[in-house]
Amino acid sequence: MKQFEVNFDGLVGPTHNYAGLSFGNVASLNNANAVSSPKQAAKQGLLKMKALSDMGMMQGVLAPQERPDIAALRRLGFSGSDARVLESAAKQSREIFLACCSASSMWTANAATVSPSADTADGRVHFTPANLTNKFHRSLEPQVTGNILKATFANEKHFAHHLHLPDNEHFGDEGAANHTRLCSDYSHAGVELFVYGRHAFDPSKPAPTKFPARQTLEACQAVARLHGLSEEGVVYMQQNPDVIDQGVFHNDVIAVGNQNVLFYHDQAFYKKDAGLKELQTKFGDSPLHLIEVPTDEVSVKDAIKTYLFNTQIITLPSGDMTIIAPTNCEENDAVKRYLDKLVTLGTPIKSVNYFDVKQSMRNGGGPACLRLRVAMNDQELDAVNPATLINDMQFARLNKWVDKHYRDELTEDDLRDPQLLIESRTALDELTQLLKLGSVYPFQQD
Repeated sequence: MKQFEVNFDGLVGPTHNYAGLSFGNVASLNNANAVSSPKQAAKQGLLKMKALSDMGMMQGVLAPQERPDIAALRRLGFSGSDARVLESAAKQSREIFLACCSASSMWTANAATVSPSADTADGRVHFTPANLTNKFHRSLEPQVTGNILKATFANEKHFAHHLHLPDNEHFGDEGAANHTRLCSDYSHAGVELFVYGRHAFDPSKPAPTKFPARQTLEACQAVARLHGLSEEGVVYMQQNPDVIDQGVFHNDVIAVGNQNVLFYHDQAFYKKDAGLKELQTKFGDSPLHLIEVPTDEVSVKDAIKTYLFNTQIITLPSGDMTIIAPTNCEENDAVKRYLDKLVTLGTPIKSVNYFDVKQSMRNGGGPACLRLRVAMNDQELDAVNPATLINDMQFARLNKWVDKHYRDELTEDDLRDPQLLIESRTALDELTQLLKLGSVYPFQQD
């Protein structure tokens, strides 16, 4: 039975904008209110998907959320026609209005936590959408995320879908951005590394003081229970509170893993030595490559600025690993010097490929933010909605769809334009037909 790791990238939505909504995310805050280019952002993402497909990787796409979120604004008391809701929300509460216009679902690393069938008690692939309770604009996503995942992975024989965790800060869950699966082979049982920022029920434990710790230990444990993971196949490590306070809001900003490689900064984890020892023990006798980047070679500031660790590490059909990095890494002397050195160190990582995803980077998300990883065997892959997989034909269709529906530029004033809402809904309705998703959005169900 063949095994694949498929990257499902989030398609950037037609209202891609920079509102600076994410406290603790330095890039997001620094680019607040800049003019965005939805068309360029979507095309940059599609080019990355096509490039990985051309490398021989299995590549999928996940649909964006509907924005502006009229249903959320109505829940908050704004009433009348859709145009009236937009007008009154923008006038009475700019912050709420902008939050309901966020296109942050493009970062599908936050969409869900995924456990492959080799790890789970019932032998199915398990999905739990992240509740994203720490940020209001992201907490609007889980229900529709669940709809999209169910439409993409619909076969109950192979796929199990869970409701997102309770919408409460005690169970703050940020999905795969704080989750890494390590294994000797995708088809073998692996070790799932859950990284948390704080203990929700024990405030005496270490925690950051400046920026929020978005993921709790209790959320990690709940997801592991839901997915039927064995104690021998799970490791919980705490993110270093000091690096959270430096702007490392998710673990995937400071560490990334693939198969038998964990690539991380030396300041990434709290009580690092004990956690890595447990990881090595549970991984077993197979070689586990722990690639630690010293602070004196790459500072935390440079790691955040370039998203060195928000790169993707993928295993090519040749068996070698390559890093998918943003061009920001290539443009930073210290980071480029380190990556040039890395490929000579005799680790499984043999090359680096640079991609321009600056529209995403400016809003605080690199290549790894844009994808949700799903390890599957060939039977499970055959059960995936085929319209959501990227090939030359679907790539061309999606590019044509973007050209037809997306604006070249978007400002804050544009977001309150009722015509933009009509354009977006028209685009998403057509997209659900292209991807054969059915009615996943509230406006389609109403």
